Amino acid sequence: MSLNQIVIIGAGPSGMMAAISASGAGANVILIEKNAVFGRKLLLTGKGRCNLTNRCSLEEFLKRFSKNSGQFLRDAFKALFNEDLIDFFEDRGLEMRTERQQRVFPVTDKSSSVIRVLAKELQKKNIKVCFSTTVKNIWTDEEGRVAGVSLSDGKKIKVDKVILATGGLSYQFTGSTGEGFKFAERLGHRIIPLRPGLIALKTKKKDLKVLSGVALKNIRLYFKAGKKEVASSIGEFLFTGFGISGPLILSMSGVVVDWIQEGIGAFVCIDFKPALSFEQLEARFLKDFKASPKKSIKNSLKDFLPKCLIDIFLERSGILPDKRVNQITPKEREKLVLLFKRFSIEISKSLPLEEAMVTRGGVSLRDINPRTMESKKVKGLYFAGEIIDVDGDTGGFNLQAAFSTGYLAGKNAVI
Repeated sequence: MSLNQIVIIGAGPSGMMAAISASGAGANVILIEKNAVFGRKLLLTGKGRCNLTNRCSLEEFLKRFSKNSGQFLRDAFKALFNEDLIDFFEDRGLEMRTERQQRVFPVTDKSSSVIRVLAKELQKKNIKVCFSTTVKNIWTDEEGRVAGVSLSDGKKIKVDKVILATGGLSYQFTGSTGEGFKFAERLGHRIIPLRPGLIALKTKKKDLKVLSGVALKNIRLYFKAGKKEVASSIGEFLFTGFGISGPLILSMSGVVVDWIQEGIGAFVCIDFKPALSFEQLEARFLKDFKASPKKSIKNSLKDFLPKCLIDIFLERSGILPDKRVNQITPKEREKLVLLFKRFSIEISKSLPLEEAMVTRGGVSLRDINPRTMESKKVKGLYFAGEIIDVDGDTGGFNLQAAFSTGYLAGKNAVI
């Protein structure tokens, strides 16, 4: 087998893993990065702690992506999955720790530790890295096969294979400015419209601004738009100065973004007591009201809600704050129960794509062979990471997909 010359564009997690994988199989690898350092976006993951992967089963893992993208990733995960990735880093001296919801972090709690391991491995394998270098174009030969790349300084590199690992459009200050999508489109690939994923949402009503910084735990959310409705799992939620955020909002934001882009008015309803039915919650109120009949409703609700939410609840219910609980009518009690189970907030829009944690959309899955990550349109061109139309939930799923697709692309680019 002749020695392949492989150029990998982008030195994020997928690009670095692709380089390591390809070099390990005996190729001559050049890794090109527009920034002056490795993995600027990787430094931000997990709030700087780097939620590397998740230890749930393969089938559960696939469910954390949309149906089509989950199945598309099956081969990549078979090539390199969570335990393989954990072993990769631990074998190189970086221990991992598993936290709640099976999220995996380095024990150092620093993303920079992950980058150091990858950088050291690239150096060990003598992979040439070109920092502060921008690719201007990818060209093909007369047969439509990848032939080379041209750089912004005028230099040209002849290649056998190219792996595009340029990322998406989120966190653009890290260098994710979308040139990879332009390369792919010019070479005949379909680009699924780019939208924000794992993004906070803006709300319409200004009265909720006083709740900025209030976090809720063990709640469930119901998202509605017209006749459409989806429910979240039980988890955490955060009020912000502009709207709403937190793990549950981020996880479900993709659905809401699509509704908004379709022109459908979207709402989120908070269930503050998901463990109790409407009837059980009303019985709880009755019990508490009978125990302290002369207590004001405002003081009574302190056992149920954060203090700053009580005034908003009472305003929405039309109940006077000083009204004694033994004076609360059945209709007023019904309003309170409904507010606890379906506290409605109208959503106006999401934050912009540049502020999203991940980019939804990208190179169409129909144009990529899932067994190899090679383009079906251009021989010798491979894709890895966020440039592909694949996005998952929070919890280490997207980063695992980046490493896995990078590994599979690098492995097959050598063949």
